[in-house]
Amino acid sequence: MLPPRASLIEDRRAIIDRRALDDRLEALPYGEAARAPALQILAEALATGRAEIDRRMIAQPYRGRVHAAATSFLYDQLLRLAYDVVTQRLFPNPNPTPAERLALVGIGGTGRGEMAPHSDLDLLLLVPDRRNAWVEQAIEGLLYLLWDLQLKVGHAARTPDEVVTLSRDDMSVRTATLEARYIWGDDALFEEMEARFDREIVRGTASDFVAAKLAERDERHARMGDTRYLVEPNVKDGKGGLRDLHTLYWIGKYVHGVDRPAELVDKGMFSAREFRRFERAERFLWSVRCHLHRVTGRPEDRLGFDHQREIAEAMNYADRPGKAAVERFMHFYFLNAKAVGDLTGVFLAQLDAQLADEGRRFALPTLLRREKKLDGFPLDRGRLTVPSQAWLEEDPVRLLQLFRTAQAEEVEIHPDAMRAAARAARAVDAVRDDRQANAVFLDILTGRNQTDAVLRWMNEAGVFGRFVPDFGRVVAQMQFDMYHHYTVDEHTIRAIGLTAAIHRGELAADHPLSSALIKQIASPRALYVAVLLHDIAKGRGGDHSELGAEIAQELGPRFGLSAGETDMVAWLVLNHLLMSATAFKRDLADPTTIDAFVKKVQSTERLRMLLILTVVDIRAVGPGTWTDWKRRLLRTLYEAAEERLRLGHKQHGRSALVEARKAELDAALDWPRDALHAHHKRLPDSYWLAEPTGWQVDNALQVAEAEAKSALGPPAPSVRLKLDKDADATRVSIFAPDASGLFYRICAGLSAAGASIIDARIHTTRDARALDNLLVVDAQGRPYRDKRRRTRLRASLIDAIRAETLPEPPAPEPLSDRDAAFDVPPNIIVSQTASTRMTVVEVHARDRTGLLARLAHAILSVGALVHSAHVTTYGERAVDTFYLTDDHGRKLDHATAQALREALRAAAADPVAA
Repeated sequence: MLPPRASLIEDRRAIIDRRALDDRLEALPYGEAARAPALQILAEALATGRAEIDRRMIAQPYRGRVHAAATSFLYDQLLRLAYDVVTQRLFPNPNPTPAERLALVGIGGTGRGEMAPHSDLDLLLLVPDRRNAWVEQAIEGLLYLLWDLQLKVGHAARTPDEVVTLSRDDMSVRTATLEARYIWGDDALFEEMEARFDREIVRGTASDFVAAKLAERDERHARMGDTRYLVEPNVKDGKGGLRDLHTLYWIGKYVHGVDRPAELVDKGMFSAREFRRFERAERFLWSVRCHLHRVTGRPEDRLGFDHQREIAEAMNYADRPGKAAVERFMHFYFLNAKAVGDLTGVFLAQLDAQLADEGRRFALPTLLRREKKLDGFPLDRGRLTVPSQAWLEEDPVRLLQLFRTAQAEEVEIHPDAMRAAARAARAVDAVRDDRQANAVFLDILTGRNQTDAVLRWMNEAGVFGRFVPDFGRVVAQMQFDMYHHYTVDEHTIRAIGLTAAIHRGELAADHPLSSALIKQIASPRALYVAVLLHDIAKGRGGDHSELGAEIAQELGPRFGLSAGETDMVAWLVLNHLLMSATAFKRDLADPTTIDAFVKKVQSTERLRMLLILTVVDIRAVGPGTWTDWKRRLLRTLYEAAEERLRLGHKQHGRSALVEARKAELDAALDWPRDALHAHHKRLPDSYWLAEPTGWQVDNALQVAEAEAKSALGPPAPSVRLKLDKDADATRVSIFAPDASGLFYRICAGLSAAGASIIDARIHTTRDARALDNLLVVDAQGRPYRDKRRRTRLRASLIDAIRAETLPEPPAPEPLSDRDAAFDVPPNIIVSQTASTRMTVVEVHARDRTGLLARLAHAILSVGALVHSAHVTTYGERAVDTFYLTDDHGRKLDHATAQALREALRAAAADPVAA
């Protein structure tokens, strides 16, 4: 029995001609002698069919459903031929008993008749008795034949009774059986199973099945990241992917007995217009999935960066001004994923109403309320709804009031109301400049309660992007890099939600400073608008901070902000990367760093808002981007800048702070005064300003122990490793005789052990010893918790430091396909003004193993000395900053700086470019 979509396939015999193949197979001998020639015939047919489908995919890149149906058709015909070979040639049984029967049944995608090029075959081998010798022999022969064809087969051999019994208790078996389709063999056996399944399992259990499928969907979404806006989405199982459409079909089939999605219109689940959206999304997603299988040559469903460009090209996307082809392709992907979400809401609303009428709803109402209305909006079983689409269009402000009421009363919006809002969204264009409408929008934005959820509903309905067209331009806008996890609109909404959570005091443990500061700011609404607009100009081809500031100047008055608030928002948007760039890429112990930062910030109010904006911006990038180490750096910068702004620049401020740090160390150490004084004297001021007190205590004990040992013999390098919980990394402290190339040796030793440096502070004592503190992680970005791995890391470092000759810099590894998807040309910035005493060099390059060691070698090659290094990664990009002098402690001269620039560019270049 061919699936319904087989009718879409043109010239099926060009894919596989079963009759011609059957004639060739019938000419084969009986018994084992038929196996090899049969296998050859079937293998040739499989290769020919796949090649023809590939050709059609390239020629017709958007007919994904047809290609999926063609793949299923190819496998169907091969299964029939293989079955006949086994039952008629290998194990002929001309007079079978009632127990010697076998039916081939497709389940899953095989049952639906939809298969991507490398999908597994999902088979149910239906038998009347599992203990029959001929049946077991035939099943084994069939499976071995399929395996010899290099096909991946998921299979189960069951009797009809077993199918029914398992379906009763196991929802995955029940779903598979729901999609079961007869392919070949004993059709009476299949009909018996199907009749029993409908009678004993399906009848009267619709609500249970729907609830189970929705719970399963929610669990799958949570496992996949719970957003349809991940920049590397799973086309099959991700939110907004094909599995969500399959779930709707399963529910429709179970409740209404439909055999194809188009019948959902007749059952009232979709309007004709909505079903056209269903079909468009399904066609696109199937096209992407089929191309993904084709270009990877395996059953790959994660649309990774390394394949997005290739598939965009295969689907005929081209570059446009300000937007690359791959970004246009992914933008369209996310729009289709959004459509799947919209259709799911519509479908479930209709289903809920239908089942409620029959007294068998699949879920309890969200709330059981006394009121019939809230702020003029009717309630339908505890959910906010609207009388009609026309009612919203009569007064478009109601489109915004709908969401504000849902937020204020903490109720859900009925899917019917979402449906009406989506259809009426265009009407909001007329009230963009309306004072009341903007006041309602600002109430939502600053409302604190479930702010991100309500803004996400507005975005899903299209109201958000219509009311704020600049936001509409970044809806589903992908950022093609490995740093950002979400589309721009999703990132922005998450950042606003985090701001509200901090405002509610829910994140005080994670963000104590931000939680305290948000209570002190004069205009919270200016902060919320700045968070909304900080990335509003992404994808326009210019500097998004500058363009965003211009947009803020236009939108601030429209939203009802005062001139002062608008200026604050514009400044925050313009400088929203300033604090993170300073904290993560500059030496915070250098007074020039604080001077330059304070000169731009100018006020404590700006500083407070900028810190909160920086925190939520980083947190909203994705899992793992916020760390305690970043918290510590941002807090250090904030406190230094706040003190400077509050007290002004004082000459004695730096020395007073150094003395205070020394006093803290003295209190923590039980040392004689002379020993403390000697320790104070040997370390420069920069050390006392840069290192936390806990690190200073550990360093002092390490130095004292190393000095005691050196009294017994020549000085040897001292290397200590300790877990740093704040940074979630391993701290490496090195005390050794200072020598040219020491920093490079350290980097080379760490690289040889597979460690990556995330921050480094290098100090030279007044008696020519080096005291360096570094934070390192392993290849997976984790600290070294295993004692044996720490021992190997320490040994590698000591070997590199003690080596008679300098180790060779590690050669750059060949780029993986994933890395090669990104173009990251090295950029070298040399500044003679960022520090009063040193030359500051900033290197932007592709992040990969051994990069820092190669950069350190380049610095050594021109005779420069490293005083501090600051390492930051943004996905595929690394930004490494070095504070350098010549061997006389002076800034690098022009010739040396120019030679260094060229050496660093060569060290940072990709292998192919080199």
